[in-house]
Amino acid sequence: VCTWLRYFFPCKRWLAIDEDDGQLARELVPVDEAFMRKGDDDEEDSEATLGLEQKAMSTTYTVRIKTGEKKYAGTDADVFMILYGTKDDTDTGIINLKASKTHKNKFERGMIDEFTVEAVDIGPLKKLRIGHDKSGTAPGWFLDWVEIDAPSLGQKLRFQCGRWLDKGEDDGAIVRDLFPNALQTELYTPFVPYEIKVFTSDVFGAGTDADVFVVLYGRNAVCTQQKSLCVNKRERRMSFERGAEDMFIVELADVGDVIEKIRIGHDNRGVNPGWHLDRVEIRRLLRKGKGSETVIFPCERWLAKSEDDGETVRELVPSDIIIEKLSRDGNLKVTEVEVEDALETHTYKVSVMTGDVYGGGTDANVFLTIYGDQGDTGERKLRKSETNGNKFERGSVDKFTIEAVDLGQVFKIKIRHDNSMMHADWYLDQVEVFDEDSEEVFLFLCERWLSRKREDRLIERVFYVKGYEGVRESLNNKKNSALTAKSVDSNMNKKSKKKREEDVELPVIPYHVTICTGLERDASTTSRAYVIIVGADHTQTQRLWLDLPDGRKGFQAGSLERFQSHGSDVGEIKKVELGHDGATPESCWLVDELSVAVPTKGVKYTFACKCWLAKDRGDGLTSRVFNVLDAEAISICKRVIYEVTVVTGDVQNAGTDTLIYLSVFGANGGTEEMLLQKNEDRFERGQEDTFNMEIDDIAPLRKMRLRIDGSGSRPDWFLDQVIMRNLSSEEVSVFTYEDWLSRTRGPKRTLICEMAAVVDEEVMVELTTYIIQVKTSDNAGAGTDANVWIIVFGENGDSGTLALKECNRSNKFERKQVDTFRFLDILSLGELSKVRVWHDNTGVAPGWHLEYVEVKDEIMDKTFRFPCDRWLAKNDDDGQIMRELACANNDYLDLDEKTKYEVCVTTGDTDDAETKENAWIVLEGKKGRSKEFVMENSSKKKRFSRGSVDKFEFSFKNLGDIAGICLGHTPKDGKKVKAEVYWHVQEVVVTEKELGNQYVFSCNARIPLSPKRDEFLTFECTKSIESFASKARSLVPVKYEIIVITGDEKGAGTDANVFVTVYGSNGDSGRRQLRQKFRNLFERGRTDRFLLEMLDM
Repeated sequence: VCTWLRYFFPCKRWLAIDEDDGQLARELVPVDEAFMRKGDDDEEDSEATLGLEQKAMSTTYTVRIKTGEKKYAGTDADVFMILYGTKDDTDTGIINLKASKTHKNKFERGMIDEFTVEAVDIGPLKKLRIGHDKSGTAPGWFLDWVEIDAPSLGQKLRFQCGRWLDKGEDDGAIVRDLFPNALQTELYTPFVPYEIKVFTSDVFGAGTDADVFVVLYGRNAVCTQQKSLCVNKRERRMSFERGAEDMFIVELADVGDVIEKIRIGHDNRGVNPGWHLDRVEIRRLLRKGKGSETVIFPCERWLAKSEDDGETVRELVPSDIIIEKLSRDGNLKVTEVEVEDALETHTYKVSVMTGDVYGGGTDANVFLTIYGDQGDTGERKLRKSETNGNKFERGSVDKFTIEAVDLGQVFKIKIRHDNSMMHADWYLDQVEVFDEDSEEVFLFLCERWLSRKREDRLIERVFYVKGYEGVRESLNNKKNSALTAKSVDSNMNKKSKKKREEDVELPVIPYHVTICTGLERDASTTSRAYVIIVGADHTQTQRLWLDLPDGRKGFQAGSLERFQSHGSDVGEIKKVELGHDGATPESCWLVDELSVAVPTKGVKYTFACKCWLAKDRGDGLTSRVFNVLDAEAISICKRVIYEVTVVTGDVQNAGTDTLIYLSVFGANGGTEEMLLQKNEDRFERGQEDTFNMEIDDIAPLRKMRLRIDGSGSRPDWFLDQVIMRNLSSEEVSVFTYEDWLSRTRGPKRTLICEMAAVVDEEVMVELTTYIIQVKTSDNAGAGTDANVWIIVFGENGDSGTLALKECNRSNKFERKQVDTFRFLDILSLGELSKVRVWHDNTGVAPGWHLEYVEVKDEIMDKTFRFPCDRWLAKNDDDGQIMRELACANNDYLDLDEKTKYEVCVTTGDTDDAETKENAWIVLEGKKGRSKEFVMENSSKKKRFSRGSVDKFEFSFKNLGDIAGICLGHTPKDGKKVKAEVYWHVQEVVVTEKELGNQYVFSCNARIPLSPKRDEFLTFECTKSIESFASKARSLVPVKYEIIVITGDEKGAGTDANVFVTVYGSNGDSGRRQLRQKFRNLFERGRTDRFLLEMLDM
């Protein structure tokens, strides 16, 4: 039996350079006979149907080709390419690249040419072949790269070349095979084809030559990008004529099964741009089975400035859905249903209040976008004010009406102006959006300039509704906090992706990466670099891209670049991979040194790389793996991640753009001043801004100091409170201020404030009054008229700079005089350790001989004495006008030769961790070794149970700092050991009781039971916490020699005053001037030496 099969290969498209997409060859796909029969009665309908089916079965590629920047890089030859796919090893055949969308004269030096190529599905691309026919006067061509974007596959591939296609250059080849660079591949959600039919009404003047665009919306505010239906002026002139039906097939993001609304509009350009739209029909293929679904959006309104309400944008909701499905018998079944639950069109009344400030009004064009949880309005121009003829004037309120499909709960607006006209700067006070249908009011507090001259010079801003508590995004970086957002690495292979999904999600921590580029020729690169941090058991971070700030590209020779990345916590680092995405000879890179610091672990690894990462240098590798065993590992200050929430008060003009500095003080020290980044929209009225910060491990927190510098166009700030949550311990500390930081507002008129920490409703530091008495010595010329300042240091940080100004005497700091100063409502510093006192060397004979300083804390009812008996004078003693004075009270504390040690032992929390036997410990100190202390376990007082913490006390001579311990596990009463018995020790903490110093030993080890005393395990100290009393005792004057070597370069010397601040574990020295009498300092090639006396750093 002979069965005849008929295949239909429709085309109905141009094969012409100057028509359609400019292609001279087409690949055709077969279409089912039922669809062909459907079009017998209606030619147009047939063409539309087949176009969508063909689009779905083929792939459209946007090809961008970059010609190199070299001399004579361009070509006049005919260029062709062949695409090779992974599906059954298919290819496209030869594609002639004739019609560039971007340039009439193609493939010229430094230019990027764009082409559209269609091919029947060949699967993801694996390679491309590109070449030319060496025709023309100058056929030689230097090809930089080819980029291919396939929306239906959700892939954008980069094929690097960086070589000549020229008979007389390189290897003489004029055809090259290129492969996709995995590191430059971009993956995204694949697009789907839509057939959009636009029906222009049959009324006078209905047609338009304007640029018509469309946006499709699905559920949950999912939408496509705005898409112009015509690609050029020629198409626009031929489309949207009176009574015409225009069909477009476009690839757009998949908005889901339901299209809830569309937005359609035009740019109002061309002759008679007004347009009367009858309806829009959007058809797409069914996900299951053969067939399609058509959604009808009626309009029957003008989109014209001079007609109707003057709007050129309309939002449309569906009225009917037509489903065409191919049944099993080969017939086409058509069903039509009415949409019953379509969204309603709402009217939004928008009130825009311009601030009542000088120059606050604008003549520029203003545009607004309103966002709700069901979608957005798209950008609307605020054309005609309903209240004022001249809109957006100082202190005025302008009202506008916007029609849009129901947005649901409005939560955000984006507002901008185009900076046109003479007076474009605009101070926007607030915007109110009133939904007339639901009668809901949404208030947006703005109080900011939109100006190219003021604040941060932005003319576009995003504002959130008052009281908004969701995630906020700024205009420039739409990223969540770096510690919560996961970067998507599209370049891992599927196997490793699958493996990662099964793994437990690791916490994210910061990594600080520093890279030093070599100095040799060609050492620099413009490639994008990355690191991968590898831990034990194959755990690793995703590829952490090292992108330079300010849009800079590449690494310059001899440069030192620092990056902060966030990746998975891989535990103990074993290896670090460093690489870049360059694939051409020009992308070579010489790396001199790499360092990776992990602040949360307190460790930094430095790798002396001194190697090329290049295709044509060394071993040809562009990535290298470095083992930490080859690195120099040093301990750095351990840091903890805090989630910081800053709450700005809800009072008028509370927001600021001044610089804000924060420092925190805890039981174990304080932080340096840290700048809080504005990031465009932080610290605005009524706003809570949350971000993560790395803070030194100083918990528990005691107090916070926050200051502003009073700069910016809005220098005042109403601070409500700051909340800090330790992400390791989950402890929350609240710091409340509820007042202005300002020179002109509020009762305090101050730019600095201190706040006590409140933890679990307990205030950590009390307010006190400090009475400071300053005794000037009984020496000739001891007094001074200079201005004097003091900082007091104690358990809870420091007092900040206190000016010794308001005194009990009118003439301060006279010879043999005691001056008394009172400072009210200062947070108590607890026990005091030192003071720093200095003067500004002004006045006649400013030199000052200070005998002592006494500080009384009224809450503690305790006085602390700080002897000096030294000159603070440039011309006496050592020439210093700043002194640090140690507290004499600490001298009374004499350490006994014997001391008590408290040992806290934590047993592991596993089934076999505990023991019923005894244990013993030996302490290894810097001053000696203790005897063996037995930690007894009895039936009356059971010790070493699962998960328990047991305390023991021993007396012994002072051993100094404890560096190690020996732990043993021995049977009670000398019994014999019958079987293998282990005791799992998790942690041991040794506290020296007299000074309170703590030594932590992280053991996590199983100790075998043995009657022999020579069988034990040793552990090194993993963390030591020096007590305040111990630190205070170590504060003795030390002379530091500071050697400054000025470089031997032209113009290297300076005549400026030079200052130095020395930082150590005991704090900092304060700002000290480097000066010497009768010497010309800091000259070219010179070495200058200075002796500075300060308390032990």
